[in-house]
Amino acid sequence: MNKDYILHKWLNNSASETELEELKNSPEYADYIKIAEASSTLRVPNVESETNYDVISTHLNSRNKVIKLNLVRTFLKIAAVLAVVVAGYLYIDSLGTSIQTKVSEKHTFLLPDNSEVALNSNSSIEYNENSWNDQRELTLNGEAYFNVTKGSSFSVKTPSGIVTVLGTQFNVYSRGDKFLVNCYEGLVSVAYNDTLITLPAGTQLNLENGLMKNHSKINRTSPNWIASESSFDDATLQDVLKELEIQYPITITTEVSNVNNRFTGSFTHKNLNLALKSICDPLKLTYTIREESVTIYAKEAQ
Repeated sequence: MNKDYILHKWLNNSASETELEELKNSPEYADYIKIAEASSTLRVPNVESETNYDVISTHLNSRNKVIKLNLVRTFLKIAAVLAVVVAGYLYIDSLGTSIQTKVSEKHTFLLPDNSEVALNSNSSIEYNENSWNDQRELTLNGEAYFNVTKGSSFSVKTPSGIVTVLGTQFNVYSRGDKFLVNCYEGLVSVAYNDTLITLPAGTQLNLENGLMKNHSKINRTSPNWIASESSFDDATLQDVLKELEIQYPITITTEVSNVNNRFTGSFTHKNLNLALKSICDPLKLTYTIREESVTIYAKEAQ
């Protein structure tokens, strides 16, 4: 008979005496006895199937709702947002305040420290209002008159040089290759091409192409353009007409053989005909006006 079958019946206490006797004569009998003795002490745990099912089901559902966070990626996102915020703040903080005038327009305004600026026609000034109390510094293109409140160093930067004061009244002209500084009150220092010159009240510095043209005295207490008048001392006709185009919305054409004729005098900003007469009569010139175009030529050419 099959020993496995007899063993099965013996373990279930259903083997006959004959089968049991046959099993005892088997060489593996001793091992069978040990297995039977060991298995007789085993106990099947008490399983609460319904309770266990509920626990397992809840656990599986909660696992499905878990969102795995990549901490490195989250950190980088936060850092990127902060970087944008900081960059935006620095950009806004660095933005300058810009004030510009058009042709024939003048503008007077106050800086954050109540220093007064009169900006001539076709000129611009830029400064940082947020950092003004730490650094009184501005950039000028064109011409402006300053009445500076006393305090820390006050600097006017131009393409031709830098004018620095503590508190005074002065005028700065910077157009193209011409740079003119007039000091009306206090003391002004002018830095250009590694040169530093100090101007006391009642003096002016005139530079052209980075070279000193003259350093002389003045007898005025403020620039004439503040009173709507442009003045010249031995200026070329070309320079005078450029200034005229700044003070009036016109285009000038010259039919004059020598535009380097010298002119000493002034013209008003309030009447174009009178301004043209003031320029042309001393130089024996004449002019025609057609809408916004002016032609200047010698009287002999009529």
